[in-house]
Amino acid sequence: MSLCSDLCDKLDENVLEELTSNVKQVQDNVLEEILTLNAGTEYLRRFLHGSSDKELFKKNVPVTTYEDVKLYIDRVANGEPFDVISGKPITGFLLSSGTSGGKRKMFPRNNKYLENLIFIYFYRSLVITKHIDGLEHGKGMVFNFCTPERNTPSGLPASSATTSFFKSDYFKNRPSYWHWSFTSPDEVILCSDNKQSLYCHLLCGIVQRDEVVKVGAAFVSILVRAITFLEKFWKEICTNIRCGHLSEWITDISCRDSVSKILGEPNPELADLIENECNQKSWEGIIPRLWPKTKFIESIATGQMAQHIPTLEFYSNNLLLISSSYVSSETMFGINMNPLCKPQDVSYTFMPNFSYFEFLLVDAGDKVEIVDLVDVKLGSHYEPLVTNHSGLHRHKMGDVLQVTGFYNSAPQFRFVRRGNLVLSVHLEITTDEDLLNAVTHAKMVLESSNLMLIDFTSYADVSTTPGHYVLYWELKGKYNNDIAEIDNKVLVECCYVVEESLNNFYKEFRSKDGSIGALEIRVVQQGTFDSLMEFFITQGASSTQYKTPICIKSSEALAILEEKVRSRFFTDKVPFL
Repeated sequence: MSLCSDLCDKLDENVLEELTSNVKQVQDNVLEEILTLNAGTEYLRRFLHGSSDKELFKKNVPVTTYEDVKLYIDRVANGEPFDVISGKPITGFLLSSGTSGGKRKMFPRNNKYLENLIFIYFYRSLVITKHIDGLEHGKGMVFNFCTPERNTPSGLPASSATTSFFKSDYFKNRPSYWHWSFTSPDEVILCSDNKQSLYCHLLCGIVQRDEVVKVGAAFVSILVRAITFLEKFWKEICTNIRCGHLSEWITDISCRDSVSKILGEPNPELADLIENECNQKSWEGIIPRLWPKTKFIESIATGQMAQHIPTLEFYSNNLLLISSSYVSSETMFGINMNPLCKPQDVSYTFMPNFSYFEFLLVDAGDKVEIVDLVDVKLGSHYEPLVTNHSGLHRHKMGDVLQVTGFYNSAPQFRFVRRGNLVLSVHLEITTDEDLLNAVTHAKMVLESSNLMLIDFTSYADVSTTPGHYVLYWELKGKYNNDIAEIDNKVLVECCYVVEESLNNFYKEFRSKDGSIGALEIRVVQQGTFDSLMEFFITQGASSTQYKTPICIKSSEALAILEEKVRSRFFTDKVPFL
């Protein structure tokens, strides 16, 4: 029996209830296990002197950022013994997306991380099947990807969390439950060329369209990108189906062989059906039109991914969108226990067995207040601190979360924002949450003109006096891709609505003393944000974890955007206070 099957056989609904009902005991056990394992490491010996006492840990071990522990991680990556940071062998390194802070971070991992990932896969599926019937006999068209691993001097691989999992025996020997059943063969997932992989994902999904009950991807932005890709390649896919022959540019041998088996014999009837749907004037509802048995979409839609929800709702005809779990390269966090909720209402129930969690109270002034998982207060905002099984201790995540409720005794959190992403040109502070909310309001103006916002980012322009906010928007028409002419009044109104929706500090500086200049929207050519993504990937960002930065700080990235600007708009009035 496989490792994955062994783990899944031990999991059931009772385990979930026990964990969430005994949070304090489970958390104490997790910390004791970690400290007993790691007390002798070089890092912890400085603070604990070999002890595994909880109170000594809280008193002596400092709260850390990545920069505080990077030296220790780099030493292990460069070939020093794993006990520099971990009492358990390090089996590889996980790379963060590289789009939040500008550079990819590298975190040590061991098999505990993969076991926790299996846990979260199993339980999020268990929760979904409790709410949605008829999934057990269907398949998921899930856009899973791998990126090339890079070898560290130690000989241990470094890769994204998804790549690490998909290349592991845990995935290879997974059980045959419905949530592990995909329309794409493993060879498509493991293909290192993401363009070939995406094409084959779509082709396999279309050929097996009557079996698809779920459409999914790690992030909502990936799903939007997949549909945009289909808009460009559906004719070629139809030709493949009509002829029963895969395009010659699919050169990955394993991928080609496995997909050719699924493609099978020529099927002109299916090709005609797909061609008819894709030839329609509008692609509104294209997902249920092409995959009519789809019951829901599973993808992370919180945080900065929220900006892509309206576009996905357009393509999916408002299919149920489930943001099922909260995970990171550092640890797993929690599960959405209410999958039928609206995307904006998602909260994650923290699982106490993943890591030891502490919480730093946000906006506490000069006072530093750190509480345990069981001691968080309803409505309060916190930044999580993580102590995991692979060498991170009291590590600041940089996310800001709000407590929204409890499942048994396990707290539930809403993702509020990344703590370090802000715009400011004067004394005001605009968070990514502020900006996302403001842009969401402006989208309503766009929709009245049959325009869609595909992607956006922002820039604090202080080269002007006074400084002002610049938003870069990529637009498309609801009923045709090309936009021959942009209505000046519509975009000027969008500028005003964004400003009107920002916080009072911004509006006061903008309207009372003119310390902030008029907000500007610069509309860029279609495909600009693909070029931006390609740039960040060349700088080391992960193609499988990529998220468009809410705020641009790189001069090179800014130059890419500026080169593609097709029109500029300013608000013509100040926001009302």
